Amino acid sequence: MRFSSRPLAAVLLALAALPVSAKDLTVSAAASLKDAFQEIAAQYQRQHPGVEVRLNTAGSGALVQQLKQGAPVDVLATADQASMDEAAKNKSIDAASRKTFVRNDLVMVVPKNSNIRLQKLSDLQQSAIRRIALSNPDSVPVGRYSKQALTKAGLFEAVKPKLITTQNVRQSLDYVARGEVDAGFVYRTDAALMPDKVSITAVVPLDTPVSYPIAVAAHSSDKAEARRFVDFVLSPAGRKVLDKYGFSRP
Repeated sequence: MRFSSRPLAAVLLALAALPVSAKDLTVSAAASLKDAFQEIAAQYQRQHPGVEVRLNTAGSGALVQQLKQGAPVDVLATADQASMDEAAKNKSIDAASRKTFVRNDLVMVVPKNSNIRLQKLSDLQQSAIRRIALSNPDSVPVGRYSKQALTKAGLFEAVKPKLITTQNVRQSLDYVARGEVDAGFVYRTDAALMPDKVSITAVVPLDTPVSYPIAVAAHSSDKAEARRFVDFVLSPAGRKVLDKYGFSRP
């Protein structure tokens, strides 16, 4: 009995016409990197159409905990060295891939229409300032930097009753932008996203500079692709995007 090859050929042609599924690459990045990394991810996908970058942004401490608990992550970028140190301690990253790629500044901001004069940390004690947005210092780098600065100035306990704890730097920024608080601590790059809604009143001096490391996750499902994305972030194209959003070079 002879069988026609035509049905088989039709099936093969139909399979060939089906779209090839994209390779997922999950990038966990500090909340302050959200806008820059969205643009970097879009550029990366255009250059590598077979890859879909899934961007997960949150406070750095939360990202490290997600990774520690087994979340499927390929690349980790945090807003401080301490969070990445914790990930390294837990063997959650490939330590050899770790690179510091940008720096930032901690600033104090007020709503754009505010009449409050806030030029130094001690000004936070004035009665006109009743609520201050500060991210959770136990899990968010910007909160940790802020608490350290206030503690060094001998002011943390004095302003503690005024503090409104937020989940990440973007929530602090939103609170200030909406006038729900009188002042807040954010990064310079975050404040720059809302020049019509918030005003930077002072750069907060720090003993430890705000620096951001990036690394390949130890249990990445595709370390080669993860390394390629990290290399792209560090490339002139990635650097151009980071410059655009106001991040300083390390």
